[in-house]
Amino acid sequence: MIAITLENFQQVVLEDSKSKLVLVAFWAEQIPESVELKDKLTSKVLPFTEQIVMATVDCQTQQQIAQQFGIQGLPTAILIKDGQPIDGVSGPQTEETINTFLEKHLPKQEDLLLNQAQSLLIENQINEALIVINQAYQLNNERADIKLVLADVSIQLGKTEDAKTLLDSILMVDQDSYYQALLAKLELASQAANSPEIQALEAELANKPDDIEIKHQLAAQYSQVNRHEEALVILFRLVQSGETKSKELLLDILKSLPDGDALATKYRRKLYTLLY
Repeated sequence: MIAITLENFQQVVLEDSKSKLVLVAFWAEQIPESVELKDKLTSKVLPFTEQIVMATVDCQTQQQIAQQFGIQGLPTAILIKDGQPIDGVSGPQTEETINTFLEKHLPKQEDLLLNQAQSLLIENQINEALIVINQAYQLNNERADIKLVLADVSIQLGKTEDAKTLLDSILMVDQDSYYQALLAKLELASQAANSPEIQALEAELANKPDDIEIKHQLAAQYSQVNRHEEALVILFRLVQSGETKSKELLLDILKSLPDGDALATKYRRKLYTLLY
């Protein structure tokens, strides 16, 4: 929170408002309603420091600034963009009216989550991106931009059926270049998931259905192309039969899955039930 004075007025009101919104709360100690509004606004914009600057004007000590803004009474708050007031509230405010005022200008929670997921994708933190974009999708499962990022993450994690379902739900008006790129990525992922190496191992296993080493190799290949469930099915059956190495391989796959992954939860429970 920045206290505006004559010294920093130009920087905050004119310069800072070119890159962010500046919310100015005018207050005076002898008017409790103005102190209350200032404190409530400060609390509510705290999570949005990337988008908004919270500033205050003490009308007792900065009367000249209050006059420049044409303040007629307190409490008053003004929202500034590019040096110009664009919105404001005056008089005592309820929680509802404060929220209504701010919601018009602050990004929605799903927007913040979407931006965070996109940054994680750029940094190749795919598992973390999945957690965040899933939260955005739960808040709004109709937005194409959220669906596309979730589809992107799903492809990279081998959840090709999930990705296909998401892409199939994208309306024609939203089928932009990102959508087209994801279609191509999905096709490549589908081809990689059924590579000649995997097909050869599947054929070999069909001829030698009891060969544990082939099963381990096939499970490893499945895991590498994100066909995790098929790998886990093979390994869990081996663990059930008492084969010890399979348990280590199964645990390695579970560790590679994102936190909270439903498949990982399912097989951890199955393993726990089997062992204990």
